[in-house]
Amino acid sequence: MQLIESLVSGSGGKILLVVLDGLGGVPRDNRTELEAAWTPNLNRLAAQSSLGLAVPIDVGVSPGSGPAHLALFGYDPLAHQVGRGVLEALGIGLEIQPTDLCARANFAAVDENGVVVDRRAGRIPTELCAELCRKLQEEISELEDVEVIIRPGKEHRFVVVFRGPGIEEGLTGTDPLREGLSPKKVKALLPAAAKAARVVDRFVGRCQSLLSDRQQANAVLLRGLAQPPELPKFGERFGLKPAAVAAYPMYRGIARLVGMTVLETGGSWAEEVDTLREHVSEYDFFYLHFKEFDKAGEDGDFDAKVELIEQFDEEVLPFLLEMQFDVLCITGDHSTPAVLKSHSWHSVPLLLHSRYVRPQVQIAEFGERACARGNLGYVRAKQIMNTLLAHALRLGKFGA
Repeated sequence: MQLIESLVSGSGGKILLVVLDGLGGVPRDNRTELEAAWTPNLNRLAAQSSLGLAVPIDVGVSPGSGPAHLALFGYDPLAHQVGRGVLEALGIGLEIQPTDLCARANFAAVDENGVVVDRRAGRIPTELCAELCRKLQEEISELEDVEVIIRPGKEHRFVVVFRGPGIEEGLTGTDPLREGLSPKKVKALLPAAAKAARVVDRFVGRCQSLLSDRQQANAVLLRGLAQPPELPKFGERFGLKPAAVAAYPMYRGIARLVGMTVLETGGSWAEEVDTLREHVSEYDFFYLHFKEFDKAGEDGDFDAKVELIEQFDEEVLPFLLEMQFDVLCITGDHSTPAVLKSHSWHSVPLLLHSRYVRPQVQIAEFGERACARGNLGYVRAKQIMNTLLAHALRLGKFGA
């Protein structure tokens, strides 16, 4: 990336990076969700674009959303590891301090034996999440000499920040990552994290006691416990004035972490498009995120994911094309096949459109197998920014 940064010109065309979260799939009845969807607009655009497949982290590695997005933004996700809790905290607008320990939390359901029966508590309404967070905050404002800050996110998700002396990162989480197992006990991976482990363990126990009278959201699961890192700023690296349009806190958080202006928007797709249109003249790089594909994949709902792809094709893509960005990239941060109900290691469909692309011969479809035949080939996600900048004529020549 030092090479790319040295070639940045600071002027050129406008770029739109559209991330359909969890876009990639695995076939059911010989077709993935994307291949099964009726997408005339995407297919028409594919015939005029370059196609390929993006590898988020490395071959065979199933990525989390944080590192997958960092890669899309041109950062090496192995060199810049960021805890999920930090992203969630930034995403909901918390002003976190360098020594804060941040955790991404879920309300969950456990049975009488303490076994997790639903890691997401039935995706409880956001309003109920806020009510439960208020209850916990009233009862758990401090543990030992550590301040505890609890704030709701969306649906079952919330954020916990531990602020005080001697709190260090280096902890395991409590989320077993699947149903049928008991929550894990917090463990310190480093001696310096022993106090933090003790405080977090006490927090989990207090929550369990305060929620014990509930049936659905009667437990909490914590993961991604970390302190905020210092990352080089996206705009400075690439000579861009960047903005993000995303409804979900975690994705707003990662955009804020790399220095993008996070625009206020509503939760619907139409509101996100309206926000983009309203600010289109103010910035030269936009990151536009849509979450729902990933949710359908994690729920194992193949048909719902197909319908969402068709909805994007009909209700969103035409309006994006009307804005006439110089470079338009449509991809996912990772694959979330409905048949697996989780993030997976599969490469992600990638579409790049600009006046300077070399369209494929006899390919007029946007799907996994069509992208495998595309002229972009297999690319590392962290290299996508290179080609977006090049197609926007924002990179100078290397060498004499």
